Amino acid sequence: MNTNLTNTIYKLPAITLLFWIMKICATTLGETAGDLLSMTLDIGYAASSAVLLAAFVVTLIFQMRSRAYHPFLYWGVILSTSTAGTTMSDFMDRTLGLGYATGSAILLGSLIAVLSIWWLLERSLSVNNIKSFRAELFYWIAILVSNTLGTALGDFLADDSGLGFFGGAVLIGGVLAVIVLATYFTKISKTALFWAAFVLTRPFGATMGDVLTKMPEKGGLGFGTIGSSAVLAVILVAVILYTMRREPLKNPKDC
Repeated sequence: MNTNLTNTIYKLPAITLLFWIMKICATTLGETAGDLLSMTLDIGYAASSAVLLAAFVVTLIFQMRSRAYHPFLYWGVILSTSTAGTTMSDFMDRTLGLGYATGSAILLGSLIAVLSIWWLLERSLSVNNIKSFRAELFYWIAILVSNTLGTALGDFLADDSGLGFFGGAVLIGGVLAVIVLATYFTKISKTALFWAAFVLTRPFGATMGDVLTKMPEKGGLGFGTIGSSAVLAVILVAVILYTMRREPLKNPKDC
């Protein structure tokens, strides 16, 4: 298989404020949609994980085979990693009984391993200069693991730390604000800051998802998984359409 994909760079979105808005929206939707499948519809964590992992593989195949950036396809893969990450984390932490702290530690180690192997093979963790099939594959594996980690970490902060759903969201939001300041006012690697933000937006989305869906007596707003998922889906689609109008897609042949 030819691993030199010279147009791979055009398959990824620009890292802007709108990117992070869509990322948080997609991860929050992943939390509510994953809970809708596994809990509201009572399919269970294991079966839900199998179904959602299959959806991830299908969307990833289309993404890897594409030769240009297609917003709905790209964010479809992001959403599939988020929903699959939600149920996989819950399966590990609840069904297998590992607990949120242990599950988070295992997933953090897994993410570090993926990023380390990626670095050793490609000598880069850049998300703006991905030029090979192998680098793109590592990119998506890292995203899947980071979204699974984010669910476990968000649940740990909300349940085991004593912060609650809202407190966990406030804490992670504060850390994300520090990362934003570091991006503009320090010389810390932008790639390192990206991956730190990418990991942390998942538990932020997870805790925000819990805030939306859980009943008030549990610290949430009580919108439920169905209502929250519908609203978030509409918001995500609207922002994607806005970015498509604002930033017309480039033809790789013209770049």
